[in-house]
Amino acid sequence: MGDRETSNLSEVTDFILFGFRVRPEFHILLFLLFLLVYAMILLGNIGMMIIIMTDAQLNTPMYFFLGNLSFIDLFYSSVIAPKAMIDFWSESKSISYAGCVTQLFLFALFIVTEGFLLAVMAYDRFIAICNPLLYSVQMSTHLCAQLVAGSYFFGCISSVLQTIMTFTLPFFASRAIDHFYCDYRPLQRISCSDLYIPNIVSFFLCSIIILPTIIVIIVSYICIVSIVLKIRSTEGQKKVFSTCSSHLGVVSVLYGAIIFMYVIPDRFPELSKVASLCYTLVTPMFNPLIYSLRNKDVKEALRKILGKKNYFYLILY
Repeated sequence: MGDRETSNLSEVTDFILFGFRVRPEFHILLFLLFLLVYAMILLGNIGMMIIIMTDAQLNTPMYFFLGNLSFIDLFYSSVIAPKAMIDFWSESKSISYAGCVTQLFLFALFIVTEGFLLAVMAYDRFIAICNPLLYSVQMSTHLCAQLVAGSYFFGCISSVLQTIMTFTLPFFASRAIDHFYCDYRPLQRISCSDLYIPNIVSFFLCSIIILPTIIVIIVSYICIVSIVLKIRSTEGQKKVFSTCSSHLGVVSVLYGAIIFMYVIPDRFPELSKVASLCYTLVTPMFNPLIYSLRNKDVKEALRKILGKKNYFYLILY
């Protein structure tokens, strides 16, 4: 039996992505929905990066982190959405072994990096609100670069470990993954080996990634709320809460879906797909909308860019 399992692993050259269990006539509707959401992700996140890079007034730590958040959202959604849209029209719905490895590695890299980056952004808001006089000193350019680099570093380490652990498992010859992209839990379902050790390692990785970042976020916002409640000005309280509520909304959706997907026992594959949509497509779509529509600086920078375009248009025509 052991030799057969080993041969199954060596024979696997591709996988089949089942995707969503819906009638074929709904595939066009799902394709159009994915296309619309992905177009909004591209437009919103590329737009945010252009605005942040072109406006000198947005050359601050908060917007540096926000620009990196847009970059991460853009790329990890691009790892998932195009392949999912192709599969709506494909009969085989196959993905090569190397493609599956690459998809899992890149997705794990960017999603873990985003978790750490959100914690960094919470810490940044804590310093800006609770210690504004020393904000520019404490959140120096060098420190900001180190915090972002550290987020990518931990994301890379976690991704390497998760990918190696997943693809050293032997798989059944069917190769059918009940998901719309390559993720380690759906891949574990088609493994023909004991999953006790991989599950322990996965739970450990999730714990050291999710718990510290959630603690940093919660402690930062508890301190922020305690300071805000001391502000006598109602307008000042509204401004601070407006800045922070958008961040908390993104964090709640992202972490809620991730905890459901990776911490709670894997008993509901179809609900797991819905949860996956929250952090693969919904969060990347709403991030630029939330931060731009609720942010006066971003809206003013956008007006400047649009004003310049209208000016050049009048000159040319």
